Amino acid sequence: MQRERISENVYWFQSEIYAQVTAGVIIGPQWAVVVDTLALPEEAQEIRKFVTETIGVPIRYLVNTHFHADHAWGNCFFPGATIIAHTLCAKYLKEIGIPALEETKKQNPSFLNSHIVLPHLTFSHGELILKIGKKNLIIMLTPGHTADGISVFVEEDRVLFAGDAFLPIPQLNEGDYRQSIDVIRKIGDMGLENIIQGHGDIVLRGEIDDAVQENIKYIENIHEIARKATKRRNPAEFLNEYNIEACGKSRVYMGGLAEQLNKRNLIWMFKQVVAEEGLPKSDDEYEDEPEEDDFEDMLPNSDTLPDDYETPGDEDDFYDSDEDFDDDF
Repeated sequence: MQRERISENVYWFQSEIYAQVTAGVIIGPQWAVVVDTLALPEEAQEIRKFVTETIGVPIRYLVNTHFHADHAWGNCFFPGATIIAHTLCAKYLKEIGIPALEETKKQNPSFLNSHIVLPHLTFSHGELILKIGKKNLIIMLTPGHTADGISVFVEEDRVLFAGDAFLPIPQLNEGDYRQSIDVIRKIGDMGLENIIQGHGDIVLRGEIDDAVQENIKYIENIHEIARKATKRRNPAEFLNEYNIEACGKSRVYMGGLAEQLNKRNLIWMFKQVVAEEGLPKSDDEYEDEPEEDDFEDMLPNSDTLPDDYETPGDEDDFYDSDEDFDDDF
């Protein structure tokens, strides 16, 4: 696991095991705040050990930026911490996370000692502010990637722990692409020194404007490609012509998962355009995407989604498959 001090008493962690997922720690004189838990139990425990043993302060608060496994399943390894999240995060962890983790335990022994701990303090409107030493932490709503997205802004240092609201490649198959664009623009207007993406490397001040524009352009590109695909006799064949570079991103992002993420985004966006334009779709035109991923079925499958889940779609964050679009339509 990588660790870097990005400003006074503010630390960034990145997994070297799973999809370059990130977490953060803000240290105060008497206690600390942790942002997200990373994917594997040993990684969560390594963060806790760094704070409580190396730094030598207790962890008072843990923030879940959203409910996905690689950001919230490690809650159980921070006993005594008050967990802060969106109200929907608690709902999704209870209804989706608990059964998904039980299924994961059958296949991945790394999670045998894990259990879901639900957030203790939740909100769905406005902001929460924590005062830690001389720093103000503003916990703000950032939906788009998921409906329960929140981010943590370290005001004095102009550092934003964005969660998956900001990624090297926006992942859209479980959220609202219009909200994603709005949130990305909002982040770009915050005058930040650093953006801590939910996955990938830190975005530095001089890189932020380009990263914002590139992400917005990418979403607009795949929307236009999907719109054109609806006019074609064989939309799957048309979408297969667009690799990650043709959509405006590099395949080196996300630890080699860029092409697979792009494929899922295109399929999801195509279905969104079909729904938006009221076009007919037959039952056999769309097959469910493969439920496999590169994390031993760590994440929930669609059978566990509640009926009133607000942003239906493919629930796993990062997916690996070499199959082409014909298998997804």
